Amino acid sequence: MTHPRPRSALVLLTAVVLALGASGCGGRATTHHKPGTSHEQASGSVGRLLTADDGTGGRLRQVDADDAPSLALAVRPDSEDGWNIHLTVRNFTFTPDSVGGAALPGRGHARLFLDGRPLARLYGPWYHLPASLARATGGGRKLTAGLYADDHTAWAVNAAPVRATASLAAPATGPAPGRTASPRPGTSVTVEVAGGRVSPAPGRTEVEKGTTVELRVRSDRADTLHVHGYDKEARLPAGKTVTVTFTADRSGLFEVETHESGLLLTQLVVR
Repeated sequence: MTHPRPRSALVLLTAVVLALGASGCGGRATTHHKPGTSHEQASGSVGRLLTADDGTGGRLRQVDADDAPSLALAVRPDSEDGWNIHLTVRNFTFTPDSVGGAALPGRGHARLFLDGRPLARLYGPWYHLPASLARATGGGRKLTAGLYADDHTAWAVNAAPVRATASLAAPATGPAPGRTASPRPGTSVTVEVAGGRVSPAPGRTEVEKGTTVELRVRSDRADTLHVHGYDKEARLPAGKTVTVTFTADRSGLFEVETHESGLLLTQLVVR
């Protein structure tokens, strides 16, 4: 009977330890990140994560100016209350379904700030700011919008966050002339998608707050319906009409779209 040499046993033991170490954390080597950053922030290959932040705790993720997302901010008084806010973006796509994931080039969400204070997070280009909300936050007059990655880092160029600012004009304080403020029993919207086209053409559907909204959507291809702001989703089987019903209990402008084809079906204006 022969016994393994001491050196051979040591080599065998070292191999076992290395194998066990490599199998940890899902079978791949681990990356230890600095305190205060997520794994995505530490291991992401997009841009360069700076030590500076946006003033609210969001770390800056710097990219080259040629590849950087950009935005413009437009603010218009609403005919009945507050302001309608529109973001025009370039090199950027709103991605509400991947918030919290790793930073990807030109993807993420927007944030609004009123006089430097956080106001809202946007997953689309439109937002309705009620006058009451502006008063509740101190009656501010300077509105700022910024673009953020899915991991909540702020897109930045030359160590400055990608932002745009605008001033709030005096808001409307009551219903427009000729309009009634009496609530309607409900609102029904019927949309058909065929050959990549939406019928009727996307427009705005005004809804009284507190009423019931019924969305009837038919698509010639399988897709997913999403009502932004209300977190309502429904599968759209090809060739079948799907009905989504909910109570419009939040004021603002909300987009209804399809996810796979990325088509805007309508915009709900809830007052």
